[in-house]
Amino acid sequence: MGLTIGVDIGGTKIAAGVVDEEGNILSTFKVPTPTTPEAIVDAIASAVEGARAGHEIVGVGIGAAGYVNRQRSTVYFAPNIDWRNEPLKEKVEARTGLPVVVENDANAAAWGEYKFGAGKGHRNVICITLGTGLGGGIIIGNKLRRGHFGVAAEFGHIRMVPDGLLCGCGSQGCWEQYASGRALVRYAKQRANATPENAEVLLSLGDGTPDGIEGKHISMAARQGDPVAVDSYRELARWAGAGLADLASLFDPSAFIVGGGLSDEGELVLDPIRKSYKRWLVGGNWRPVADVIAAQLGNKAGMVGAADLAREPDPIM
Repeated sequence: MGLTIGVDIGGTKIAAGVVDEEGNILSTFKVPTPTTPEAIVDAIASAVEGARAGHEIVGVGIGAAGYVNRQRSTVYFAPNIDWRNEPLKEKVEARTGLPVVVENDANAAAWGEYKFGAGKGHRNVICITLGTGLGGGIIIGNKLRRGHFGVAAEFGHIRMVPDGLLCGCGSQGCWEQYASGRALVRYAKQRANATPENAEVLLSLGDGTPDGIEGKHISMAARQGDPVAVDSYRELARWAGAGLADLASLFDPSAFIVGGGLSDEGELVLDPIRKSYKRWLVGGNWRPVADVIAAQLGNKAGMVGAADLAREPDPIM
């Protein structure tokens, strides 16, 4: 179909990139993320216009953090933007004159990894993103599965612990409360407070107190063998792997692709996730075991995936 533009809406910037059919980003254009919903729509259009200069563009894919309808046109609900039943496709099309599709940002990233990254060669993969929260995407039979209403794969809000920790979604015990960047920091602070003698390296990287611990400190300390930092990663991995075992019972993929910021730590996080996954996989000693592999595209996955999904036929048809 030719060149398309993928749009990644971040907390501080909106990035638009021209992407070819092989997943290569040819050019990008970035604008600051405004604070009001309507201004964000204008900023998306501005980023698209900036990126398309000098290129013949056939469509735009927007990755939005929120619930997107099956028609890929309306954001039902976005947790970080005051969008409620927002007709995003219609508004951006009116401003740019280009065909637009709207995708959940985790779905877009999953598709990018499946098509051009770690998922190449697989027909059935499940992607999870371990970042501040936990998201994901489902590709079964080479197709992105959005569900009947378009809001499937909200893995972070599977209830892992009945009456567990309160989640920002309003529920309790959600998976992302136990396997995410926020959870990792919480584990480290709790452990450092309980046994500061085991967190000397970790505490030295911050302000010397458990409250001063940040995610980057935990990574640095774990690589130096700090017991509390290493144990915090193991706790996160225990929950992440247990969740993958449940997803294997549902979808039976050939591979799990782990993306998001925490996946940048490589085997520090992946190896204990694999061990936990195999520990909790029902019949794990007697059945094939899916690969657990790191995402390859990094923060480009959402942009590349959204752009490519703009070439995909309407899933309703």
